[in-house]
Parts: sequence; structure tokens; C-alpha cells
Amino acid sequence: MEVLILQLFNGISVSSILLLIALGLAITFGLMKVINMAHGELIMIGAYSTYLTQNIFKNVLPDSLFDWYFVLAIPVSFLIAFLFGLIMEMSLIRFLYGRPLDSLLATWGVGLVLQQLARSIFGAPNVAVKSPSWLEGGIRIMEGTVFPYKRLFILGLVCLCLLAMYFYIYRSLEGRRMRAVMQNRDMAACLGVSTRRVDAMTFAIGSGIAGIAGCALTLLGPIGPSLGTYYIVDAFMVVVLGGVGKLVGTVLGAFGIGVFNTIFEYWTNASLGKVLVFLCIVAFLQWRPSGFVAMRSRSLD
Repeated sequence: MEVLILQLFNGISVSSILLLIALGLAITFGLMKVINMAHGELIMIGAYSTYLTQNIFKNVLPDSLFDWYFVLAIPVSFLIAFLFGLIMEMSLIRFLYGRPLDSLLATWGVGLVLQQLARSIFGAPNVAVKSPSWLEGGIRIMEGTVFPYKRLFILGLVCLCLLAMYFYIYRSLEGRRMRAVMQNRDMAACLGVSTRRVDAMTFAIGSGIAGIAGCALTLLGPIGPSLGTYYIVDAFMVVVLGGVGKLVGTVLGAFGIGVFNTIFEYWTNASLGKVLVFLCIVAFLQWRPSGFVAMRSRSLD
């Protein structure tokens, strides 16, 4: 029972991290149909924003305030990644809508530039971010089973981000405009919706969520210029498996990959477990090419 509970918690923990990373990609790729290969570098920007916030608290502010740096680092990471995404959309992405191959190559080049910029500023070696004291330790469920506070905090952060995105997309005026533009751009423009503004804000919000994901990843280990490249493939798998453009599908895809990955790794090893997850995804997409939740449309193909 202890092993079962621990493996289940590990699977949910991995799923929550994948969901937070894929949440921003679900907006830029799922709703805007833009293959953003620089999404991993936006995660890296959020992680380094947290690192800089930590250094400011450590070197400038009193030691008694250091434990609260992470609370400020979350909105700081969102804002900095949001600004980077807004600049990227206004200067590059808006000229590549409807050209998926061009957007893939262009954003891949942007990602390489951002990685090299991070190496020039922070250096090639990884840097460590010290966790606040209130995130050290964990909750003991039973003998030999401890749920770390860091993982529980990430779970709570994912739930908050997911709830915020649900209310923004489905319950706000800006969200309705965003869905209208993504479903029928010409009709939305005829009704007075500024499609360029909606595109810029949508891409920037997806980038900001990637920054929050980078902030959360600093709790799990050192960070470096290549941080985002380790997660970008899994993030695309989550979005495709869940169903392009559906928030519920993204949640199902993240939890499916996370839980099965943990189970397979427990039975075999890390490498073989990843291979088995890939095989399961390929088999599932052969059965349901549209993913867990298909996009409903009134248009005829």
C-alpha cells in the first residue's frame, strides 16, 4: 500500500508539472495553430527570472524577507515571459500565421538565440535556486511515505493556473473574443474585434504561463540555458494527446502521460518506460487521431 500510494503521488506530481508546461503551449499551439519551438526557452526565461529575484532578495533586502522571494518570483516570471512573448509575436509571429513550417523554423532559431543569450549573461553551468524554508520537508502519510511540500505547492500552483485560464477563456469578454478569432477570424473582424490585438495578447499569455512553469521547475533542481529543451517534446505530446485546442483534453493528456510514465518506470527503467509511453500514445492516436477531446466545429471540411 505504501508503494502504491507513493507511485500514485509521483505520477500525479509529474502530471502536474507536464500540465503547467503544456498549458501555455495549449494556447499558442492548440488555439493559435502556431508551432512555437521557443516555448522551452520561455520556460528558461521564467526560471532565470526566479533566480534574479532570489539574488535581489539575498543581496539587497533584509534576511528576514528572503523566504518570501518565491511569492514575488511567480508574478515576476509571468510578466517577463509575457513581455518576451509579446515582443516575439509583434516582431515575428504575426507575419507567419498560416505558415506552420515557417513558424517552426523561425521560433527554433529564436530559441537558439535565447539559449546563447542566457549563456552569455549567466554562463553555461547550471545555477541553483534555494527554496524558501516553508517549502522544506513534507507531510508524512504513513511510515516510509512522505509527500514533499515542494510537490504539493506545485500541485496547488497548477490548480490555480488552470482555474485562472478556465475563467479567462470561457468566462471573460477577452476569452470570448479570443475563441471567436480562433474559430472564425474573418467573421470576428467583421464584428469589430481587433484580431491583431487578440493574437498578441493570446500569444503573450501563453508565454507568461510558460514563465510560471519555469518558476516552478526551480523547486525541483538546478537550472540552465537548456532547461526547456528537456520538456518541450513531452509538452507537445500532452497537447496532441489531449486534443488540440481543448483545455480539458490538455488536463487528461498530462495526467495520462505522467501516471503511465511513472508506472512503466517502476516496472522497468526510465528509458524503457519512456519508450512504452511513446508506443501507447502512437497506438491511442491511431484509434483517436483527434485526441481525448475533439474540437467541435460547424464548418465542413
